[in-house]
Amino acid sequence: MNEPWVTLRVTYDPLEAEMIKDLLESGGIPVVLRSEKVSPYPVNVGRMGEVKILVKEEDREAAEKVLDETS
Repeated sequence: MNEPWVTLRVTYDPLEAEMIKDLLESGGIPVVLRSEKVSPYPVNVGRMGEVKILVKEEDREAAEKVLDETS
């Protein structure tokens, strides 16, 4: 079934996004990172600096629980 992907968190730190992705994926929750950033230009202003952490809608509750337990 094609579950829609929802935004779990938005961060401006790519390293933080990768750490959250690794944490969730280690628990079996698929994650997609989306960014408006254009690779050759290191611009981190406004929406160009955002990194959205997406999970499937069905996994959102479990992902929130994992993140709450680690904070």
